[in-house]
Amino acid sequence: MWRSFFSPKGSVAHVLQSLLAMKCGIAHLVVQYCLGNFGVIKQTAEEIMNRDKYLFARITVVSFIHYIRLVYRSVIFIVLLVCYILNKLKGRETIIDMIESMPAVIWGLWAVFVLEMIFRFFPSRLESPGCQKQFERNYQKSGKTEIRIQDNNAAVLVLIVWISFNMIFGALHMIGLLDDGIMLLLCSAYSVCDVICILFFCPFQTWFLKNKCCSTCRIYNWDYAMMFTPLFFVEKDYLWTLLALSLVLMIRWEITFYRHPERFSENTNNYLKCANCTEKLCAHKNQLHSLWGQIETYTKERIHRLEK
Repeated sequence: MWRSFFSPKGSVAHVLQSLLAMKCGIAHLVVQYCLGNFGVIKQTAEEIMNRDKYLFARITVVSFIHYIRLVYRSVIFIVLLVCYILNKLKGRETIIDMIESMPAVIWGLWAVFVLEMIFRFFPSRLESPGCQKQFERNYQKSGKTEIRIQDNNAAVLVLIVWISFNMIFGALHMIGLLDDGIMLLLCSAYSVCDVICILFFCPFQTWFLKNKCCSTCRIYNWDYAMMFTPLFFVEKDYLWTLLALSLVLMIRWEITFYRHPERFSENTNNYLKCANCTEKLCAHKNQLHSLWGQIETYTKERIHRLEK
């Protein structure tokens, strides 16, 4: 059996070579090999090779930019969190005062987010189709006239939930239980979660909107307004400018939606079709979900074998 399994002409060996060439499915292959499930290896490999071609797509430029944002936003959050904790332990000035003592840092961070929002006002190939569908140049007529936006009503629910959720922190801030530093940390945490929603898992998509992907997201350009919501309770002019600009971006999005809803529907706008997607985030999400499923399967099977 072992000779036939490792034979270059063996069907399983051929599948293994194909998997290695495609750089996908290796984790599951190794797991099943360790368990001795050679038949499962062949079946799984065949299923993988028959999947949609987008599953094996490389990271696109748009996706790569998302990962860059995830990195520097995470670094900002970690630095702010560490500084906040150290300042509290040593009884020093608040984190807001500390940042304001370094003008280059605070204006640098301010400029980064302002530029990110300004870019959203204009068409760009470096941005997600989710926010670019609002522009006329990206409207590709499908020939159909029925506008289908199933998640439109759910957007109102998201707005109510988000405002209510943040009002809790706002109330705690107004009675003095939370300081400005916590509100700034909350804002920074939201910025990290924003990219996580795009790259890995979005609770709004899963629990409320039920949209296919980010490209068809009804509230894509709400992200900065949601991100900077806690700044409403921090009385700093330069922070309020971030919130104000994010609200302008959101209002512009809503005006465009109600004036040109056909641009936001996949049924009427071919730009939102999978074939025209420049992001291919579904491929990476599918790979992550598949890997997580393989880990869970291996864990259960391993526990089952140990219990025997």
